[in-house]
Amino acid sequence: MDLRSVLMGLAFAFMWSSAFTSARMIVADAPPLTALSIRFLISGLIGVAIARALGQTWHLSRGQWRSVAVFGLCQNALYLGLNFVAMQWVEASLAAIIASTMPLLVALLGWMFWGQRVRPLGIAGLVAGFAGVAIIMGSRFSGGADMTGIIFCGIGALALAVATLTVRGASAQGNLLMVVGLQMFVGAGVLAIFAVALEDWSVSWTLQLGLAFAYTTLVPGLIATWVWFRLVERIGAVRAATYHFLNPFLGVAVAAALLSERLGPADIVGVAIVAAGILAVQLSKESPMPIRAG
Repeated sequence: MDLRSVLMGLAFAFMWSSAFTSARMIVADAPPLTALSIRFLISGLIGVAIARALGQTWHLSRGQWRSVAVFGLCQNALYLGLNFVAMQWVEASLAAIIASTMPLLVALLGWMFWGQRVRPLGIAGLVAGFAGVAIIMGSRFSGGADMTGIIFCGIGALALAVATLTVRGASAQGNLLMVVGLQMFVGAGVLAIFAVALEDWSVSWTLQLGLAFAYTTLVPGLIATWVWFRLVERIGAVRAATYHFLNPFLGVAVAAALLSERLGPADIVGVAIVAAGILAVQLSKESPMPIRAG
């Protein structure tokens, strides 16, 4: 793996993990579904405009439209929508830890329902990963963590795992930014319906809201997605997904640094175990190196 790929993986992990802290800042001052719908609309317009400027087309293949629909609904509307709503009641660090279990859920669901074989190292990683989550949850429940918010985060992670398995192997075929931009429009449209039905337009216009919204729209919203797909093109999906093991650490660290969220000993131990479990699951998917004779 070359240095550029390593830097891209580290950058993606940081941008992905930081999104929970910026989301927590946004929902402190604005209704979550409305804010997220507007964010997706802006990200989609920027992404499609750049895609058209680069010569990409919106005449997509059937597989690409399937990717647009599945990820637009499951990732943008369900996963991020539920996380934004939950962030009104749960801390950003806890939401980041729950979301970080997505690679574990992908491996577990792939084994249970898609018939994918899991090696012993992967099984050990699954056991360790969910044990780490249990340690963290036990500590947070005793500290009064909101059950509704935790359930929303869990359903969101499950929706993203199902989407990942459903469209696994789909290729953007040179229309990467166009596909990403159109996925944003799907999320914006679905969330707008629920925002109009469920939320009041009540916004506290603060500098924190403006900076967090701009950051979330451009960095996790567009740049991180583009970096992820470019990384997958360079080193493959399995190796790229290995960087997810950094997400629990980075998600907790950013929340502690910017939101002053408290970390207890159980959190630190649990995060380390979850990260080790994710790494084991991803390494178990690596193809063994061939043994050369002589």
